[in-house]
Amino acid sequence: MRKCTYLAVFEPDGNGGYGVFFPDLPGCVTLGADLEQAQEGAAEALGLHIYGMEKDGDPLPAPSKAPAIDPDVTPGYLVSPVTVFPDLVKDELDNRRVKTNITIPAWLKEAAEAKGANFSRVLETALRDYLGLPHGA
Repeated sequence: MRKCTYLAVFEPDGNGGYGVFFPDLPGCVTLGADLEQAQEGAAEALGLHIYGMEKDGDPLPAPSKAPAIDPDVTPGYLVSPVTVFPDLVKDELDNRRVKTNITIPAWLKEAAEAKGANFSRVLETALRDYLGLPHGA
């Protein structure tokens, strides 16, 4: 299974919390009320950032071994590796359930409800058939 590790900078906010950024991945930022929440947020942010880059077709930069830290970063910062498994993140995001609105005739809706139809299941099955995709478990 593919694994990606990038160094994150945990910058104290003066109130016990931390802002987090990844020098190798501009725009990948998060924060937490304490170090534990910041670490959890860092892993989530990294996974989402990599997912977005790959979905957009952007190449991932090679992780640096010692990131350049801006001298304006708050004293007391920590640098720590954060590891994610991009394929697990992709699988979770691509297979999450999403809502969508549809419009059908009122009589058809009433007839389907009378038969106890599960609209989500019927639509998913119909779309899989229409697209020639296999049916999931």
